[in-house]
This record gives sequence, structure tokens and C-alpha cells, in this order.
Amino acid sequence: MLPASTPRLRFREMTADDLDQMTALLSDPEVMRYYPAPKTRQDAANWIAWNERNYAEHGFGPWIIELHDGTFVGDCGLTVQTVEGERLVEVGYHLMPAWHGRGLATEAACAVRDEARDGGISHLIAIIRPANLPSQRVAEKIGLHLERRTSVHDLDCLVYGADL
Repeated sequence: MLPASTPRLRFREMTADDLDQMTALLSDPEVMRYYPAPKTRQDAANWIAWNERNYAEHGFGPWIIELHDGTFVGDCGLTVQTVEGERLVEVGYHLMPAWHGRGLATEAACAVRDEARDGGISHLIAIIRPANLPSQRVAEKIGLHLERRTSVHDLDCLVYGADL
């Protein structure tokens, strides 16, 4: 499973060769402002290893997103999350700050949503911190709506979702 390219983006699986770029992404305070703290290089390595396991186990995970010329933009993809005891598939993304506000998160998330639907996933969610208004707008633009407010990983979160 790999989303189709979009007018501006292409997707590929994340590998250990992406450690420098993923460290830059996940350690950036702006990117991680709705998380408990920015990630370390070791956290980024663990993130890549976790995604490689996701690809093997589920056929999906967060994928690297790049411009068609190979410029690194961030990651966007699918993960299995447990929300109130229920296993659900989430769309999520992180973009380098230079690419914020250009519609690339929505473009990538639309492609991932379509791949999820085509891959047989019947319900898609996005777990978003209440203060993260940009991510709430992306969720709404890809057709998700607020389903509930709950705690996920001990954090207050909004769960957006929709049947596909």
C-alpha cells in the first residue's frame, strides 16, 4: 500500500537512511508544539523502526512525503491507534515548518485517505490536540468531523472521523 502521487507530492516508505531528515522534523519545536516535547535523534530512529514494523505488519504507516524533485517535506500516513479500547486507523502527518500553510498537509492527507479507502479501511480518524486548529482544519477538509473528546496517551484530544 502506497498513496498515489499528487500534483505536488510523492510518497515512499521511510528507511534508516531518512534519520537526519526525520531528526530535523521531529526535533523541531514548531512541528512538535502540540506534543509533550520535541524528539531526540534516538526517538527519530525509534520512529523509523516503528514505521518499518508498521509496513511489515499492516502494509501501511507514515510515509515520507517529498516534492517531485525529491525535496523532503515531512511524513504523512496511517497508523493503528487504540482509542477508548477500540483499535482504529488514524491519518497523521508532520511537515517541516517551511511547508506549513501551503496546502500540502491537506493534499497529502487526501491521498492517504483515498489509499485507506481503496485498501479496505472502512473508518478513518485523526487524533488532534484541542489547541491544534490547523490540524482540525485539515481533518475537516478531508471529510472528517468531530466525533468525541477523550484522553489518548494521557493527553486531552479530539477525535475526528468518518466512514470511508
